[in-house]
Amino acid sequence: MKYFIMKSNKEKKKNFFVQLENEFKRSKSTFILFIVLRTLVIIIGVRSVFLGNYENTFMCALTLALFLLPAFVSKTFKVELPTLLENIVLIFIFAAEVLGELGDYYIKYPLWDTMLHTTTGFLAAAMGLSLIDILNRSERIKFNLSPLFVALVSFCFSMTIGVLWEFFEFGADMFLQTDMQKDTIVTAISSVALNPEATNTAIKISGITETAINGQPLGIEGYLDIGLYDTMKDMFVNFIGAVVFSVFGYFYTKYTGKNRSAGIVDGLRIRRRGK
Repeated sequence: MKYFIMKSNKEKKKNFFVQLENEFKRSKSTFILFIVLRTLVIIIGVRSVFLGNYENTFMCALTLALFLLPAFVSKTFKVELPTLLENIVLIFIFAAEVLGELGDYYIKYPLWDTMLHTTTGFLAAAMGLSLIDILNRSERIKFNLSPLFVALVSFCFSMTIGVLWEFFEFGADMFLQTDMQKDTIVTAISSVALNPEATNTAIKISGITETAINGQPLGIEGYLDIGLYDTMKDMFVNFIGAVVFSVFGYFYTKYTGKNRSAGIVDGLRIRRRGK
């Protein structure tokens, strides 16, 4: 009996991954891109194992799991993701995890992180509007939402995705001792903790040229901020991307009518299966 249960579980897992693969095979370009990127990640992961760099190996395993996200969403929620959106998501994951983290692009190119988070805000807002479009078109659930409310929901959806990602970065830094929230060197700070009178008045320090820990200089020209500036910058550029798309979505929805309430760009529109 135990053997048949184990066999059944293995078959279910096998069928699950086969179905996920089939989601990609709906589009030849998406499937080719998926295979190429996954092969590159596997090669990097195997190389990391031989070099004893298990942190990079973990990042490769995480990237491979994230590559299945578009197909998982499509299968689970029974929606048809457009080819353009799937390709953008796959490239974004590769750019963020492999090029950014493993290829040190976040260090080599300071605007790399800013570009990715701005893109995230824009795309997440597009997905928010598309999901509303699915509900509006559903025969069982019918919404008659104003263009302003559609834009607001789109904006909130995008910002929520951005906040959840920052939670993930903080959790990885806290528990796995990574540095996804990149540090920033600043030359001026203000803090009530430095007030000798223990009142709620901030003491300002400017012109900081050196930071030392336990008497040992760090060799940096300023104060080392641990993640806060990076997190706020990421959320701000996510905000910009969300606002830009939401404003565009508001006017598009307003002037095209209910029949195309969230079809901002046909190439990014999510559709229900069979429709």
